[in-house]
Amino acid sequence: MPVATEVREDGPRSKRARILTVAIEQFGRVGYEHTKWASVAGEVGIGQTALYHYFESKAHCLLTIMRLELTDSVERFRAGTAGIPDPAQALRSAIDASLRGEPIDALQRRILQNHMDILSTPRQSDKEEAERLRSRELVAEIEKNWADLIKRGMDEGIFVQGDPVVYSRLVLGALVSVWRWYRPGGPLSLDDLIRTVSDSAIRMVTAP
Repeated sequence: MPVATEVREDGPRSKRARILTVAIEQFGRVGYEHTKWASVAGEVGIGQTALYHYFESKAHCLLTIMRLELTDSVERFRAGTAGIPDPAQALRSAIDASLRGEPIDALQRRILQNHMDILSTPRQSDKEEAERLRSRELVAEIEKNWADLIKRGMDEGIFVQGDPVVYSRLVLGALVSVWRWYRPGGPLSLDDLIRTVSDSAIRMVTAP
């Protein structure tokens, strides 16, 4: 899980990773707006003022969670498509990698999609702005990776001809919408979800 990479350099006593995990659970289940910053501190077992040693605000924590998920998304795409020359197979593998995960991963992805609008407005805080700008860079990288894959399929005559950016956004739109309604442990299994989304995406881009 990406929060594991965020343990601060000040050693194993750092609470940063635990704060991120609790924040993901609360923001994802209760909602960011309805989560009190003090409740995160309480569940971590520290005073509210101690949170500011790690994050200068609740929004800073939110933007960090979003940046972590975007970073993980880039890494999942690379791992999922590595060494797969066939564009259709690579697309299926990328979709599998994008959707595969644990319940807390689903929460983190839901948080990201529910708050993408925050990336459009500059922040007054330097730390928040740094996370926002890095997140925007990652969004652009993600879109380029998927567009390049779809263009490769178009160039090879496997995918329908068109604007690869438009088609990549259609595929990504289908993927990210999953996190608004999908609930782990519900009637639809993750494997069934991945198969359904993959089949739909392939039909969307495959030449007749």
